[in-house]
Amino acid sequence: MMMKLLNSAELLSYVASGTRVEFCGWVKARRKYKEIVFLDVCDSAGVVQVVIDKTNEELFELARQINQETAVKIAGILTETGRPSPPKEICVQEIEILGASTINVSPYPRSNIDIFDPRLQEQLLENRHFYLRNEKIAAILKFRYMLTRIVHQWFYENGFIEIHAPVLTPTPLYDDSTAIGLTVHEQEVYLTQCVGFYLEQAVHAFEKIYNIGPSFRAEESRSKRHLMEYWHVKAELAFVDFEDMVATVERFIRDVSEQSIRQGNEFTRVIGTEMCRDGLKTPFPRIDYGEAIDWLKKQGSDIEFGKSLGSDEESLLSNRFGETPFWVVSIPRSIEPFPYVLNPNDPRCTKTADLIASRGFGELLGVAEKIHTLPMLDERLQEKGKGDDPRYEWLRELRQYGCVPHGGFGMGLERLIRWFLQIPHVRDTIPFHRAFGRRINP
Repeated sequence: MMMKLLNSAELLSYVASGTRVEFCGWVKARRKYKEIVFLDVCDSAGVVQVVIDKTNEELFELARQINQETAVKIAGILTETGRPSPPKEICVQEIEILGASTINVSPYPRSNIDIFDPRLQEQLLENRHFYLRNEKIAAILKFRYMLTRIVHQWFYENGFIEIHAPVLTPTPLYDDSTAIGLTVHEQEVYLTQCVGFYLEQAVHAFEKIYNIGPSFRAEESRSKRHLMEYWHVKAELAFVDFEDMVATVERFIRDVSEQSIRQGNEFTRVIGTEMCRDGLKTPFPRIDYGEAIDWLKKQGSDIEFGKSLGSDEESLLSNRFGETPFWVVSIPRSIEPFPYVLNPNDPRCTKTADLIASRGFGELLGVAEKIHTLPMLDERLQEKGKGDDPRYEWLRELRQYGCVPHGGFGMGLERLIRWFLQIPHVRDTIPFHRAFGRRINP
């Protein structure tokens, strides 16, 4: 069998009527009549209608028996139909079965189902290997690919170098209990929660670097924006402070939003949503964490200073700011990990900020100015119970070897996709999701 040369869209757009063609795909639908059978044969680009009449009895009977999702190779003459839809079809001369379909899957993956219907979630997740063929799920994943390409291009055009950081690490960012541990050659290590420690080292060689790779979290969280395994967009810059990092992220969100809107409307049309345009509205407003706590209390929240903002608190704040992302700045040191600079104006807090998405979609990303002096790092290590932990000695050594002011940001790719596409849950933004408390299947 020769490699497939044309997809359905190319076949229908560029091949002249009267040409003998070969087309490979899957049978999406079959319509049987007394003297004729119509098959809708689809691929990743669309659908081609093929026609089998009774003049060839063997082909006619074969077509009458073909099940949905059977993979076929069709050979025949591309013909004008004289109708607007479909404008062309293949009058079949040969059918080759490439892969028989013998399993019944309900609802049918390529049917027009509501992929966000809570009543369908277990079926769609347990049988994800089939439902990747659904047009809407495929559109989300095509958008994911497109967005990843846009993000890579942005970093390239802005002078960043991509660094491939390790997935296995001896040094978790947070408490050991929040990381997924395993034993490798009798050494206890962890799946990475964040590649920031490695980017800190590399930024002293390349000054502007980034990484897009998987991250893993073990702590329990069952919100619409959390996964146990997700893809992390991380960047690190040398010779910057907190304000530089905020400005960099705002430019990043604005530019990536603009490109995604320009290139992604076809995907939202298929999915049935609209592309979010709120990321174009830079600069984003800010609210100090302490001010946010005071305001939330006035709204009836029982949150206290020093606690992380949850989904409910972020939604209340989102209502206050309307249709724009906003920054919550100066996050308390009790919440943030040890590598972040303390706020000289309020030593209870750090020089960090979380960017909260508009329309109740929650936290998108965080930025931080990193500690570059050994005394402050030692203070924070001690505070977090890591002062005598030899696993963090290599981070101390960096602060003794020409360490410069530097900063970074980290964002879950799935959160950005969810916000851009305005869809309910991050589980729909990744091909095979891994969620807290749910068995890994498939």
